[in-house]
Amino acid sequence: MSRKILIVKNMTQEGPGLLETLLCEHGIASHSEDLSAGGAFPDPRGYSALVVLGGYQSANDETPSMRLQLRRIEAALHEEIPYLGICLGMQCLVKAGGGKVMKAAVKETGFVDPEGSPYRIDLTPAGRKDPLFGGLGKSFPVFQLHGETVELAASGMELLATGKGCPIQAVRVGKNGYGLQCHFELTDAMFLEWCENDADLKRINRGELLEQFESIREEYHTTGLKLLYNFLRISGLV
Repeated sequence: MSRKILIVKNMTQEGPGLLETLLCEHGIASHSEDLSAGGAFPDPRGYSALVVLGGYQSANDETPSMRLQLRRIEAALHEEIPYLGICLGMQCLVKAGGGKVMKAAVKETGFVDPEGSPYRIDLTPAGRKDPLFGGLGKSFPVFQLHGETVELAASGMELLATGKGCPIQAVRVGKNGYGLQCHFELTDAMFLEWCENDADLKRINRGELLEQFESIREEYHTTGLKLLYNFLRISGLV
């Protein structure tokens, strides 16, 4: 198996962010495919790990691209290829593994909920034992940008972290398939680009968003880098 990680982008601006920082730091090779730019989801077999990022699509879409994406993720699960899905990538993971994707009761956007409370996730007992969160605390501030959520299958899926408005925030599917509903991968440059281009974020006062990011930036980046490093360890790449 090649010591290379496959990164699939569902949307050009939603890149690997802090993960790319770690790949460069540790000299880990990667191949990136942008589905929104006309790319096709490669066969994940032969890669050391698979990362699927966020986007505007739904895992429930009946497009040829989404059907192929779900088949590729299902193949990765069958082959026990380490997988990390973020936002849409998590929803596709759950659907490919036999769960469901549906509209969320509460749309989550930015750093704080409509009542002004910061978005945080809390690890479950299983999450506190899982290597993905090794060396981290029990609760983290997060960035949210999603309107759908998931329902886990009756077996083969473990809830690793919960949130107040959207209860399912981190999951493990099978041996080493991981999904994060929230975002831990944002760099400063990515955040600024999203603020410029995302319709939901543009409805929020830009100054408030920047101030909220600044207030948690150090903890956010430290947590994100550690979590993503842990995934690379699970994948045998570091």
